[in-house]
Amino acid sequence: MSTKTTASAPCCSLLWVRLLPFLRWWPRVTRETLKADLIAGLTNAVVVLPQGVAFALIAGLPPEYGLYTAIVTPIVAGLFGSSWHLISGPTTAISIVVFSTVSGFAEPGTPQYVQMALTLTLLAGAYQLAFGLARLGTLVNFVSHSVVVGFTAGAAILIATSQLKHVLGVPVPRGETFLHTWWVLLRQLPDTNLYVLAIAMVTLAIALLIRRWRPRLPGMLIAMVFGTLLGIGLNGPDHGVQLVGELPAHLPPLSLPDLSWATVRDLAPKALAVALLGLIEAVSIGRAIATRSQQRIDGNQEFIGQGLSNVVGSFFSAYAGSGSFTRSGLNYTAGAQTPLSAVFAALALALILLLVAPLTAYLPIAAMGGIILLVAWNLIDFHHLRSIIRTSRREATVMAVTFLATLFLDLEFAIYAGVMLSLVLYLRRTSRPAIVSLAPDPKHPARQMVNISRTQAKECPQLKIARIDGSLFFGAVDHVATTLQGICESPPKQNNLLLVANGINFIDTAGAETLAAEAKRLRELGGALYISGAKAAVREVLVRGGQIETIGVKKMFSSKADAIRAIVPKLDAGRCATCAQRIFQECPAAAATTANG
Repeated sequence: MSTKTTASAPCCSLLWVRLLPFLRWWPRVTRETLKADLIAGLTNAVVVLPQGVAFALIAGLPPEYGLYTAIVTPIVAGLFGSSWHLISGPTTAISIVVFSTVSGFAEPGTPQYVQMALTLTLLAGAYQLAFGLARLGTLVNFVSHSVVVGFTAGAAILIATSQLKHVLGVPVPRGETFLHTWWVLLRQLPDTNLYVLAIAMVTLAIALLIRRWRPRLPGMLIAMVFGTLLGIGLNGPDHGVQLVGELPAHLPPLSLPDLSWATVRDLAPKALAVALLGLIEAVSIGRAIATRSQQRIDGNQEFIGQGLSNVVGSFFSAYAGSGSFTRSGLNYTAGAQTPLSAVFAALALALILLLVAPLTAYLPIAAMGGIILLVAWNLIDFHHLRSIIRTSRREATVMAVTFLATLFLDLEFAIYAGVMLSLVLYLRRTSRPAIVSLAPDPKHPARQMVNISRTQAKECPQLKIARIDGSLFFGAVDHVATTLQGICESPPKQNNLLLVANGINFIDTAGAETLAAEAKRLRELGGALYISGAKAAVREVLVRGGQIETIGVKKMFSSKADAIRAIVPKLDAGRCATCAQRIFQECPAAAATTANG
């Protein structure tokens, strides 16, 4: 009886940890960590106040919804995710996708628009939660970072473009294309409201100066205060300066997404793009910070945390959120020790909202426009842009396609296009494993094998040595078969092939059949296929499929040296006697044997 109880205890404990993942890090909580988390949380609350308002405006929602998202989302994501430092909430990229998606169905800022945004959030969260429960967290590894860099750069330009009407004080029709919007803005430059422009530029300049000289201060918040004071001093409303209006001084209210079939049908495909972007952002940011904090991120648990935060948030007036790089980086820098810092940040923001909400009645939209321009500029990752362009033509292509699609096509399609292109290029690389021709280095005492394309090493006229660097699976068999046949038939024509298989980590039935077919082809030409260094898993596939009988058990060797010692005596002795290459250590012995005969 006691044995049974003892055996079941770990199982019960594991089940509780899966259901309540915060139990994993709860033992780390001490008085010292609580103090560090509280300080980090208070710092984050001050930073997210202007960001939350700005992001909500980008998403086409009333400004308080950005703060609601910054209150609800981080609590759920922090408790049910896996990262110690990731803080979730509204982000620029997802905000602009929400605007692009929902604005096609309803007028921004209207009750219908808000309800559809909440429905989009619920659907995106359901996708993310399903991915996590299905243990698909590793899928985000197949999405190239170039997709995120290209998308965020394009989104930054779209964000800046959408705010220029608030910075210049000119009307711009809603829902127009990127190029048409710029054309309208250029035509209306002479009608710029100088009062609006002055407030926006002063706010932007102060934010830049604080970031340059006092980066630890909440620069955006201070800049918005100066912009508000300037608007009051200029008597802005009398000169066409629009104000944000007073925020409701209460906690996130309960809400109900629109679950009608028509709305779900229209938003479900687009919600998948929001879900994918949110997961890519969250896991990428979490892993980037985890490399510094020496923590291991569980991708599946992070999917579950993000999904739950959006599902729960949709019923508490929060729109789609994800990991925030700015707030997460600040959280780590401020000394946070556990996800309780995210909880403290949310609670502190709720308290601030209750106290300062009435003051937003004097905040000019132009000041917010200046801040959002700075947010858009910060969104462009110039370092990685330059790095990708310099290092990889393929990744640069993925980035460029995603960037252009973001500017000129639907944002959700841009994400799909970038992801699909990165997967296509990945599959193309894996389906074309490198096949290198080798030969002994005459300058090396042990005749080490070297790539003949990079050295002056000479090949044996009768024996071709080639190495496959990559997996031999169904997608790669055509390339491998064609290449092997081509290198064997190129001068000097060689009918014996030693295949160095050390680099083959995986082989399937199609790959095994390809090797068997190559062995048959060479045998018909009077030669043979030899394999050296095959891993145990590769040999096992050949044995189970029966291909090893076609190749020949005696033609499988553990090393290149063993293979050459066995192969050279089997070569045409007459050709060996007259051969001038003598590249193998066994060659003189073979020649002497021929001479004595």
